Amino acid sequence: MSKRPKKLGKKQQDFTAQIFKILSKEPSKSFNYKQIAAALELTDTKSRNEIIRDLKVLKAQDKIHETEIGKYQIISKAEYYEGVVDMTSRKTGYFVCPELEHDVFIPAINLNHALDGDKVRAYIYNRRSSRKPEAEILEILERKKEEFVGVIDIQKNFAFVTTANAKMYTDIFIPKNKIGEAQHGDVVLVKMEDWPKKADSPFGSVIKVLGKPGEHDTEIHAILAEYGLPYDFPLEVEAYAKRIDTSITAEEIAKRRDMRDTLTFTIDPKDAKDFDDALSFKVLDNGNYEIGIHIADVSHYLQEGTILDDEAYSRATSVYLVDRVVPMLPEVLSNFACSLRPHEEKYTFSAVFELNNKAELVNQWFGRTVIYSDQRFAYEEAQHIIETKGDSIPSEISITGSSYKVDAPIVEATLKMDELAKILRRKRMAAGAISFDKVEVKFKLDENDEPVGVYFKEAKDSNHLIEEFMLLANRKVAEFIGKQKKTFVYRVHDEPNEDKLINMQTVISKFGYTLDLKSKQGISKSLNSLLENVQGKKEQNLIDTLAIRSMSKASYSTENIGHYGLAFDYYSHFTSPIRRYPDVMAHRLLQHYLDGGKSVNEDDYEEKCVHSSQMESLAANAERDSVKYMQVKYMQDHKDQEFLGVISGVTEWGIYVEIIENKCEGMVRIREIRDDYYTFDEKQYALVGEVSNKLLQLGDEIYVKVKNADLVKKQLDFHYIRKQE
Repeated sequence: MSKRPKKLGKKQQDFTAQIFKILSKEPSKSFNYKQIAAALELTDTKSRNEIIRDLKVLKAQDKIHETEIGKYQIISKAEYYEGVVDMTSRKTGYFVCPELEHDVFIPAINLNHALDGDKVRAYIYNRRSSRKPEAEILEILERKKEEFVGVIDIQKNFAFVTTANAKMYTDIFIPKNKIGEAQHGDVVLVKMEDWPKKADSPFGSVIKVLGKPGEHDTEIHAILAEYGLPYDFPLEVEAYAKRIDTSITAEEIAKRRDMRDTLTFTIDPKDAKDFDDALSFKVLDNGNYEIGIHIADVSHYLQEGTILDDEAYSRATSVYLVDRVVPMLPEVLSNFACSLRPHEEKYTFSAVFELNNKAELVNQWFGRTVIYSDQRFAYEEAQHIIETKGDSIPSEISITGSSYKVDAPIVEATLKMDELAKILRRKRMAAGAISFDKVEVKFKLDENDEPVGVYFKEAKDSNHLIEEFMLLANRKVAEFIGKQKKTFVYRVHDEPNEDKLINMQTVISKFGYTLDLKSKQGISKSLNSLLENVQGKKEQNLIDTLAIRSMSKASYSTENIGHYGLAFDYYSHFTSPIRRYPDVMAHRLLQHYLDGGKSVNEDDYEEKCVHSSQMESLAANAERDSVKYMQVKYMQDHKDQEFLGVISGVTEWGIYVEIIENKCEGMVRIREIRDDYYTFDEKQYALVGEVSNKLLQLGDEIYVKVKNADLVKKQLDFHYIRKQE
């Protein structure tokens, strides 16, 4: 059955938003209906009559007043704000504004073509019937996005594109001459070009065909396109990168601290292709330890003002999808010139510390260096050395399928650095840092990128070893510049949201846990205790997720407010310039100040910080979507299997269930639970059976089967089988 194009008009047009806009621009002036019609370029009698009608309605609602017969003025006490629209999946939204204590509900009729994330001007008023404030969108100041991914439905004289995004409440109308090469049913990227006042749907054009729904590359490219992220480099950028001189020269070495003779090695994931950090170790004559944190000197190759730098800034981050990496830099730099590969000389930017046996900082040095990496370790190999204390290490070890020769000095260095890292970590935790070691879901993929298994990645001592020394470098670089009161790029993290912590307390109490919300120190201590207590339990992933969500989001800023989660007064990102543009900025600024340069313009760098934070958020969303996609794909092949899951969410329309063995999450809809008639009890976070009084509540274990696996929407629906007794 073909769908008709949406009508371009209604029997009665609502001009409320346009009237507000006109009146609010000149709040001291009165307007009659003729002046308003002229401003809106409306000349027909029907439209004028509708304006007269809307003016009378607004007057009756006490939103405007009649200054003299037929002339109207905005009420000066009316509340107008600028903010952002946060859509729900029910065609309604909320108006979010820092000036308001709470988000304000926007009924569907008051959206006036605003979409999720749009920056808008809104009018806040109290409905007489409910006495709750509501918002009406008066003006769209800035669209969050104008490009959307969806499936195209081509009719005889037009087409429309429907997105899988539940917050996108309208399809997009495509005129016949703007369909391009798209075929019926293709996944396409469309640009929204116009939304006429009288049209129900925006008008757009197809700008790229991504492929057929459900195909692997189509869906991965669709995820990237949905967030405006690229999946390849422009040819001119690739060509520019290939022309860069990546040779190591005596002239350049002479400008740097030469550390090629110092024992140096890398520890990274076994499948890593870019190694942007290395550690060096030396025992000093006074018995202390010199530990170097050596970071790829990306800024040596990435010169400001070039098309390569423009592209890197635009991307701001590498994107780590479940089956691929979309790098910030072309491969010639990310995997070769800047990658600290074993048995190769490399240019680096280093933080070199002298530590004593108590991991106390005695001396520090920052600057450009040249290194030679003696060994490349995977985390598993380093972990093996730590766990065996080096006692069972033969001349060669094989943990990940390849054999590595391990010399005694590297074993000794690894063990001593692990010892120092553990002291640094204990100090951090005692100062109030929060330990988020959330289990990461990973997929085993075959040669066609099909998921054939699921495994969990957990942080162990070898991960913590690297983490502590990277944290030390990041902290000390930020402190070095911060204490000079010069502009810098900080990684900041505000204190947790009190309302979210209270909500979290309500949920975790179902499992018998509590938080101490009386003080900053109490929150940190009780959170750490909670995260430790849930290790290995069925509710671990749920509580880990709730804890992370209760935290403020870390971001980049020139205004240093410290980092709550790490309990640092100064913190930056310095250690991953291959994959993060803020680290490149940190390198450039550090060198500028080491050279005696003056403080740079704060506003310029704040703008770059905001952009970097926004791109980081988009990349994180894309990464999350790619994991959801792969989970759905994996579960498609397990439709006949019964799984034990834990109820991870309860709503009025059903329960969310996370399968324990693979952490895939899906929904059981309330109307499809057949053993009773269930209603939602908000206070108990439970569904309650009307006949049996049986509870299905947060944390309960139940058995489910896959009902539907929708690759396009990245959604799993489950059949409820029974409750675990």
